[in-house]
Amino acid sequence: MKRFGTVLLLLFITLLNSPDLLAQRRQKPPVKDTVTGEVFIRIVDQSLNLYYDDFSKGANYDSIVDALDYEAGTIPSFSDEDYCKRLAKLNEVSTFGFDCNNVSLTTIKFFAQNRRNFVRIALGRGRLYFDLYEEKLSEYGLPLELKYLSVIESGLRPQVKSRAGALGLWQFMYATGKQYGLKENSYMDERMDPVKATDAACRYLKKLYDIYGDWNLALAAYNAGPGNVNKAIRRSGGKRTYWEVRPYLPRETQGYVPNFIAATYLMTYHAEHNLLPAEPKIHFYQLDTLCLNRGIHMQTIEKLVSWSVEDIQSLNPVYKTSYIPPTFPPQCVTGPLQKIGLLVSLEDSLYALEQRIYGLGNYKLPTDVAIDPQNDQLVVSNPVNTKIDVPKTKVITTINYTYHKVKAGESLGSIAAQYNVSIQELMDWNDLTTARITVNQLLKIQTKVSTTVENEEYLEAVADSIQNATIKTVPPVQNTPVVAKRYYSVRSGDTFSKIASRHGLTMNQLSRLNPGVSPSRIRVGQRLRVK
Repeated sequence: MKRFGTVLLLLFITLLNSPDLLAQRRQKPPVKDTVTGEVFIRIVDQSLNLYYDDFSKGANYDSIVDALDYEAGTIPSFSDEDYCKRLAKLNEVSTFGFDCNNVSLTTIKFFAQNRRNFVRIALGRGRLYFDLYEEKLSEYGLPLELKYLSVIESGLRPQVKSRAGALGLWQFMYATGKQYGLKENSYMDERMDPVKATDAACRYLKKLYDIYGDWNLALAAYNAGPGNVNKAIRRSGGKRTYWEVRPYLPRETQGYVPNFIAATYLMTYHAEHNLLPAEPKIHFYQLDTLCLNRGIHMQTIEKLVSWSVEDIQSLNPVYKTSYIPPTFPPQCVTGPLQKIGLLVSLEDSLYALEQRIYGLGNYKLPTDVAIDPQNDQLVVSNPVNTKIDVPKTKVITTINYTYHKVKAGESLGSIAAQYNVSIQELMDWNDLTTARITVNQLLKIQTKVSTTVENEEYLEAVADSIQNATIKTVPPVQNTPVVAKRYYSVRSGDTFSKIASRHGLTMNQLSRLNPGVSPSRIRVGQRLRVK
């Protein structure tokens, strides 16, 4: 019996090691990858949005206000001792000297009582700029509190210009901006570029601190210029601290450092003063950037992805006009993740649409296309009359998530009704196995956003029809001279009368060439027709 069992065991081992069986064991059934293409991109976008949403909820200002039990509109008041204790706490974590004296206390109290809306708006705008500032300040090894300097310089408005001509978030004068690599031409002024101006400001502030070895004096020099600070030091008898030199500084600069101290204090302790941020339109983490290979009008972007020119300009203040010029390195456009994502996927269509609307720019006109000199239009034999069996637009649907914080008394059914979705959908989106929810629980709510965009296939079909067309001869216009239009870009110091005189025109003639333009309200970079 033992011998029979041994024979069976050997036979079984032989079968297991047979080549056919081994090959079958090595072959695994193919696994289909279901996370491909648009599905994968959507999952990544949703994951990023969830992460950024959690990240943005890091500071819970409401809880501080709730703990202090403030009523709406209450303006709290504190003793000088309270203010000094808080300034002392700031000094513990900063290399600045946040001195608690009569001047700084008076300034803090004035801002806390009379500039409350300014502080709320600055807190809201800070959501767009402070992350950028901190990144750059950290790169140069500078105190992070310097981010609040831009609050008193510009109110965090990149297009604000002072009476003296200082411009941008960091209020660079033209000469100082040029010294630190900020360029300007008819289409751009990099003093209004948040990234480049912040980098230049960091380098300038670092240089000033290296000169004076005192941050408050460095700030005074940033405001008044090193020359004025040096004069004040001489007049003070060689003193080397801001408060000793302060009486000899220009009047505006005497209030500059106290304003910075007040801004830093209130931006740090705003909740204690019942000041909550005005909700911004967009946060820094919601932005992305696309660098362009060609010159593009913002109107083309608006037409392609339904992103208004006004919103594009607000996030891209570096551009003086609605035209983004071709340069090397290329110019970039910054915008919401969703809009930039669409532009990336439709980049070829963007350039084709720009060519179709505004002409060919640096590209040669096809030999089978003529220009009608009378109406300044492209003329081809047939493309307009040729039927193109491709829809002009198409709808792109993206899925976004918003979040609902469960309140006392709410149920899954009431929340589903509030957002016009089903209970089952809520359960699926949030991986719920039962309808039980708890107070303060965050629920994901899925929303679909449909955007109508130009169909790139339609644009290609139009381009093909133009390319394949034959020239339609345009008969010459008899006795009608062709006048070539000429334009002039307004420069610093120009007036309407100066421009008219320079081009041999009267002011009335220049006005007729530029209907709708007010002679008293022209601006630098504006284009005026002069012929």
